[in-house]
Amino acid sequence: MKKKVFRSGFVGIVGRPNVGKSTLMNHLIGQKIAITSAKPQTTRSRILTVYTCEEGQIIFLDTPGIHKAENRLGEYMDDVAFETLSQVDVILWLVEPTGFSGAGERFIASKLKLRKIPVILVMNKIDTVPKNEVAGYMEMYRKLYPFEEIIPVSALRNVNTESVLEAVFSHLPEGPMYYDGETVTDQTMRTLASEIIREKALRCLKEEVPHGIAVEIMSMKERRRKTEEDMIWDIEAVIITEKDSHKGIIIGKGGSMLKKIATQARLAIEEMAGEKVNLKVFVKVRRDWRDNVGILRSLGYDPNRKKETQSH
Repeated sequence: MKKKVFRSGFVGIVGRPNVGKSTLMNHLIGQKIAITSAKPQTTRSRILTVYTCEEGQIIFLDTPGIHKAENRLGEYMDDVAFETLSQVDVILWLVEPTGFSGAGERFIASKLKLRKIPVILVMNKIDTVPKNEVAGYMEMYRKLYPFEEIIPVSALRNVNTESVLEAVFSHLPEGPMYYDGETVTDQTMRTLASEIIREKALRCLKEEVPHGIAVEIMSMKERRRKTEEDMIWDIEAVIITEKDSHKGIIIGKGGSMLKKIATQARLAIEEMAGEKVNLKVFVKVRRDWRDNVGILRSLGYDPNRKKETQSH
């Protein structure tokens, strides 16, 4: 009997902001790890997740949306996205069937052509336009780059996402299991809690605020309550914003907005942790923090970090 081949490797998810990269990744692994919102540039760092089945193991690397950087944070985000291209075995280029500008797509295509690895185009949000328009956009991209495959999906509605997994496995080499079968992500609970708070803020706040906010966990401790099984997490977090006027919006009248954000975040963190959470959230102004290397580094966005290398 022929031995079944176990395939494994690293897969980079790249694309412009707000095309649904994190939503797709969450669906592919069957669990929410990356935060999502309707605001562009939601993802700021590379997020590693793991999909394991009998056929093999896929390590997905979700990246920030590629955009024209306007500050040091933006430069960091673009650097992370392009670094990932040199660390993977397969690339998923995620696009949507609207807003084909030409210049932006050609720029991404030029970066992909530097890598001699399979690129699969995933056209997301196909449920938002008529089918004939989807076909037209697919043809535009087909002329732009020699893709291994072009797969139309709706990540939000989980339409045709299984085809993405099948396509990825068909292009991965035979390889080892890099992570044990129970591992889903390399993100720490501290990072996940911080990102959950930022997600709830993004979803609750007005359009002009989100890009100028970050979340820092000041303290995070687990303690026993009344019984051995009864545990609780005490978390103190700070929402950092660039302007005093934004601080007022985040806090809201009588603290109503901050309470709304904190309540939604607490419930989501409890669901993730499987334990009760005591969450306190404060707001601080740090002017121009997106251009301040010291603040960026403290938040985990180090523009001057050493370039990461992949060991596989």
